Formats: sequence, C-alpha cells, structure tokens
Amino acid sequence: MSTVNDEELKKVIADFLEMGHVENIIAMFRRKPAYFDWSGELLEDDRFNVRLGLTILFEEMQAQGNAHLGRAVPSLARLLENPSSLLRGEAVGILGIIGGTEARELIVAMQNDHNPQVREMVALALEE
Repeated sequence: MSTVNDEELKKVIADFLEMGHVENIIAMFRRKPAYFDWSGELLEDDRFNVRLGLTILFEEMQAQGNAHLGRAVPSLARLLENPSSLLRGEAVGILGIIGGTEARELIVAMQNDHNPQVREMVALALEE
C-alpha cells in the first residue's frame, strides 16, 4: 500500500475544492485539524474555485463552532506580505471569518495597505 505525501494531499484537497466537493474537505479537516496549517498554501492556488471553496470551508467550520480554525492564522498571516493584492485581500477575508484577537490584530494592521481593494476587504472584515 502506498502512502500519499503532503504535497500530493494538498493537490487533492485543492482539486476537490475546485470541483465543488467542499463537504468532503470539511470532513477531512474535521478529522485532521492539522490541515488548517496548509490554508495559506491552498489559498495561493490560481484557481478561483479553490479559493472560493476555501472561504466556504471556513464559513461552514465557523458556523459549526470548530475550535481549530486558529491553526490557519500563521499561514494566512504570511500572505499579508504577498505582492499580490488579490491574495492579501483573500487572506484578510478568511482571517475575518476566523475572528479572534490574533486574526483581528492582523486585519487592523492591513488598514493602510496601498491597494484600495485590500482596504475594502479590511473594512468588511472589521464590520463583522
């Protein structure tokens, strides 16, 4: 029996999100919260549906009161320095869904981002 390495598993997760199988990925993350550590890497995927699926995953997990969402904060915080305003804005959006002191502090620190769309995401995240 062969084992799947982390890089292959990240690709499978991204592919499932792209296909709209968010419920399957929610089940996986529920069983193994360490997958939240990969959130930033998954968000860097070029495919819109992967990024959208990740946002839906966080919304669903937050609604279910999952206590492990905070595990994603360090990987998302790294994206706040990314040259891509799209990725910075997406990271802010998910941090807003996660909530909590650490995520909020990271969001507040982005209020003066040079990109108006990122600043708009910051404003939306702080409203919630």
